[in-house]
Amino acid sequence: MRVPVSWLREYVDLPADLDVDELEKAFVRVGLEVEALHDLRRNVTGPLVVGRVRSIEELTGFKKPIRYCLVDVGNAEPQGIVCGARNFAEGDLVVVSLPGAVLPGGFEIAARTTYGHVSNGMICSARELGVGEDHSGIIVLPADTQAALGEDARPLVGLDEVVVELNVTPDRGYCLSMRGVARELAHSLGVAYRDPAAAVLPLENDGPGYPIRVEDPAGCDRFTAVAVRGVNPVAPSPEWMKRRLTLAGIRSISLPVDITNYLMLELGQPMHAFDLGRLSGELVVRRARPGERLTTLDGADRALDPEDLVIADSTGVISLAAVMGGATTEVSVETTDLLFESAHWDPVTVARTARRHKLPSEASKRFERGVDPQLTPVALARAAALLTEYAGGTVDSGLTDVYAVTPPAPIAIPADLPARTAGVDYPGERVVELLTEIGASVESDGDRLLVTPPTWRPDLTDPADLAEEVIRLDGYDKVPVKLPVAPPGRGLTATQRRRRTVGRALAEAGYVETINYPFVGSATLDALGIPADDPRRRAVRLRNPISEQEPELRTTLLPPLLATLRRNLGRGHRDLALYEIGMVFHPADAQGTPPRLGVDRRPSDAELARVNEFLPEQPWHVAAVLTGEVEPAGWWGAGRAADWSDAVEAARLVVARAGHTPEIRAAAYAPWHPGRCAEILVDGTVVGHAGELHPQACAALELPRRTAAMEVNLDALPLPDVTVAPPISGFPPALIDVALVVDRATSAASVEAALVEGSGELLEGVRLFDVYTGEQVGAERKSLAYKLTFRAPDRTLTVEEAVAARDAAVAVAAERLGATLRGA
Repeated sequence: MRVPVSWLREYVDLPADLDVDELEKAFVRVGLEVEALHDLRRNVTGPLVVGRVRSIEELTGFKKPIRYCLVDVGNAEPQGIVCGARNFAEGDLVVVSLPGAVLPGGFEIAARTTYGHVSNGMICSARELGVGEDHSGIIVLPADTQAALGEDARPLVGLDEVVVELNVTPDRGYCLSMRGVARELAHSLGVAYRDPAAAVLPLENDGPGYPIRVEDPAGCDRFTAVAVRGVNPVAPSPEWMKRRLTLAGIRSISLPVDITNYLMLELGQPMHAFDLGRLSGELVVRRARPGERLTTLDGADRALDPEDLVIADSTGVISLAAVMGGATTEVSVETTDLLFESAHWDPVTVARTARRHKLPSEASKRFERGVDPQLTPVALARAAALLTEYAGGTVDSGLTDVYAVTPPAPIAIPADLPARTAGVDYPGERVVELLTEIGASVESDGDRLLVTPPTWRPDLTDPADLAEEVIRLDGYDKVPVKLPVAPPGRGLTATQRRRRTVGRALAEAGYVETINYPFVGSATLDALGIPADDPRRRAVRLRNPISEQEPELRTTLLPPLLATLRRNLGRGHRDLALYEIGMVFHPADAQGTPPRLGVDRRPSDAELARVNEFLPEQPWHVAAVLTGEVEPAGWWGAGRAADWSDAVEAARLVVARAGHTPEIRAAAYAPWHPGRCAEILVDGTVVGHAGELHPQACAALELPRRTAAMEVNLDALPLPDVTVAPPISGFPPALIDVALVVDRATSAASVEAALVEGSGELLEGVRLFDVYTGEQVGAERKSLAYKLTFRAPDRTLTVEEAVAARDAAVAVAAERLGATLRGA
C-alpha cells in the first residue's frame, strides 16, 4: 500500500515539523511495517520551473519529428529548448528543467548543441521526473494553474511529496485504504482523526433504483447501486486525482474508472462502473452455471466454475464478482449513462475465485481481507458526487440497496486479560478507552467487558484479538522482555536423535537433503502406477489447496522428491542423489465433526482427545532417489552408473543406523520394477522398499531410465535399547572365506542369518563379497561368497576352533536353505 503523506493530512492533524524518521516510527508503533520511504523532494535537484511555450519551430530533415521551442521561464529572454514531444502547443504551461538540474537516475541537465540548435534545458515528461510511467508526451499543466513563470514546479507535479510504502498483513485489510491508515496514524501520534466516510452526504432515495436480485446472500450480503445519466463521456479526470492515483501506484484510465479506483484507495471500498446502455434486464448476483464463460476486462476468455460468484443480466454473465468486470459492459469514451455498483462479498469465495482464475486484483485483495459492509452507500454517494462535479449529468433519485448483513456479535472478555497476556498492568479504564478508540462499543459487566467490534474490523472475533489490540495501541515497547528459563535436563528425544543420525549417514554417503512441499495430486500417483485400491490412494484432501492440481497431502515421500529430481535434471544436473526425511499423512477414521476449540481457556483433556481422533496419522519416512553416475569416470578408469543395488544399500544404511539389522528380499510393489524391487524387513515386518523405478513411471515423470529410489518408514522401526559397548579383544582375528551354492531365489540376507546363527559367539563379522552365476554352479543356482571373521576375547583362536565354527555355520545354512560348499 503506497500512502502519500499529503493525502493523509486531509484526515489526520500531522505535526508540521514531522520528519520522515518520526513518521516511520509512528507507523511501526501500531504494528504497520514500513517497506520503503520515498521522499520525492530529493528526486530532482536544481532548477525545475514553470514555463510557457512562446513559439514552436518544426525542424525537418531528421528521422523523427523535432521541435525547437522558445519557452518563457520568467527570465529576461525566453530559453531555446529542443523537444521531440507533440502533445503541446504554443501558449501551454510546461515543466522545464534548466541547466544545473539533476533528474532521477543522475541525469544532469546542461546546455547542449543538438539538431543544429542549442538546447538550454529540457521540457519534462512524467517518467523523466519519476512521478509516473507516461513517456508518450511531456507534462502540460492546466491552463488555470495559479503559478508564476519561473516559479518552482515541484508542488505542481507532486515532487514535494513523501510516499510511505506499507506492508499490510492479511488480518488488517482495513489498512489497505487511506481511511484505515489515517486512523492508525492518529492512534499512534495521539492527534485528531477525521473519518472521510463521515463527511459524505448520503444520496436521496425516493424509491427503488435499478432492479437487482441477489440469489446467494451468503456470498453477497449487501449490493448497492445507483445510476448517473447524461455525463460527458470524454471529461478528463482532475489533475489532483490523477496525481494521487499515480503516487499510489495506479494508472489513470478514464474519469469513471479513476473515481472507482480513487474511492477504493480513500475508503477501502472497491467499486465497479457499468455502461448502463449495455445492460439488459435486471442484474442477478448468483453462482456461475456449468459451461458459462466470460471475457474479462483484460481480454481473457475464462471458463467459469460453479463456485464463482458472478453478476449477470438477461444476456448472461457480465462480471466476475469482486475480481474483475466483463468486457461487454465496459465503460468507454461513448458512455453517457453509468451504473455504479458497490457491494460486500464473502472473503473466502473471493479468495478462491481469484486464485482459481489466477487473477489477483486490487479489488479482490481487499475483499478477501474483509471490507466494511456499511461503506457501500457511502462510496456510491461519493462516486456520484465526483462524477457529476467533473462530467456533469444527473443522479437517479432511486437507490437500490439489497441488505442481508449480519451485525458483529459482542465478544465477552475478562477485563484483566490484556494484563495477564502481556505482563503489564492495564487499568480497566485504560482497557475501555483503547477498545473504544478503535471504534468498538464497550459495556462493563462486573469483571468482564462486552465488546462489539466496529464493522470495519472483521478480524476481531475472539477475546485474544481484543487483548492484542489493547497491547498494540498502548505500545509494544511497554511490554517487558523476559526470556524464559530453559528447564534443565532436556535434549533431543530418542526419535529426534534417530532422525538426525539417519540424515547424517545419508549425507555422508553422498546424498543431498531436500525439503519439499507435502502436496500431491492423483495425476502423479497415476504416473507412478499406484493401483486404485492401494492404501496410499486414500489421502487427506485440503479444503483450500494452494494448487488445484495438488489438493492432497502425501502418503509417500516419492512424488515431491521425484519432482525435485526432475527439476534439477531440467537445470542441467545429471548425477543426482537426493533424500528427504519428512512426515506422510494418512486420514483418520473418526466419525462426526471435531469440536471447535476456543482460545479463552485451555481445552479439557476430553476435548483434546476428541480433536486428536480427527488428526491424520503422521509417521516419519525417509526416502532417497538417485540417477546418473555414482562413481564418475576419469583417468583412473570407467565410472559406474547408479542402479537398484545403490537404492537397496541406502535402505540398508538407514535401517542399520537406526539400530537394526535389515532383511532384504525380492518383492513387487509400485512404483518399482517388479524384477528389481526389494522389500526391507525388520523382525519380520516390512518397513520399506527399494530398487529401480518401473520404466513406465520413469517415462510418465520424464525421468531417466533406471532411476532408483528407496523409502523406509522410520516410525515402524522399534527404538533400540541402550547399546552396550562390546569388549575389545587384543587377540588376532581368524579370517575364513566360505562360498555357498544355493537356489537363485534364495536371498543373501537369509544365508547371512543362517551363518550368524550357526557360528556362535566367536563370530565377529560376516560380509558378502562375491556373487557368481554360471555353468560351474548349475542352472537356477548361484554362489555366495562370504568373509567370516572369528575372534575370542581371551585367547588366540586355534585353526581347529575357527574351522569348527565355520563348519557349524555351514551346517545351519545347509539344513535350513539346502546350501552346499562350492567345490565340495
